Amino acid sequence: MQNIKKLTGFAVLMAAMVVVASCSHTETYQERRDKEIAAINSYIAEKNVKVISEATFFAQDSVTDVSKNEFVLFEASGVYMQIVRKGCGQKLKNGETATVLCRFTEYNLKLGADSITLSNEMLLGSSVNPSYAVNPERMTVTNTLGTYTGYFDTSSYMYQAYGQGSSTSVLSGWLVPFGFINLGRPANDGDEVAKVRLIVPHKEGHLSASNNVTPYLYDISFERGR
Repeated sequence: MQNIKKLTGFAVLMAAMVVVASCSHTETYQERRDKEIAAINSYIAEKNVKVISEATFFAQDSVTDVSKNEFVLFEASGVYMQIVRKGCGQKLKNGETATVLCRFTEYNLKLGADSITLSNEMLLGSSVNPSYAVNPERMTVTNTLGTYTGYFDTSSYMYQAYGQGSSTSVLSGWLVPFGFINLGRPANDGDEVAKVRLIVPHKEGHLSASNNVTPYLYDISFERGR
């Protein structure tokens, strides 16, 4: 009888441990990845995004029809891009390095399509600190045979927010547009700098995005610095 009581007590203890373990369940990478995909798909549905293939994108002279809210999906990286304006000036040439000035707004898509997490633009009706809009982001970008690399200035807002220790590397997702946009400075009436929208999955994002498996949306303008 005593042994039966001991076994019963042991069974209760094991059951309690199972309950505790289930309550303290940590999300697996796949679970977080599924939520990332769901967040991207939710944005696409909510904003009526028309996703086009790379083949269609190249067939229409590497442009996206903003009136149709087109985004091209780059399958290898998972980055979605909409070219709002190709911009004045010329593309970054092979072997060329240039200073690039950026204005941007970042949205955390897991929090919702309109959830601003970072910005250096003055946004009407937002709580973004106006001091962040005093200076644009500064980064240095190099084109090496069509492969683009970039580094943020250590005073930049993105580096201050997401700098990876001593690394100042520009997140891969931000470098995707440079193969398609012009990099210039407005000099004449009607000249405008390049502007894009990007949906950047965690593997092409900054350290926080990677660690938390979080997709971000960016509105970014690019201008050639002096």
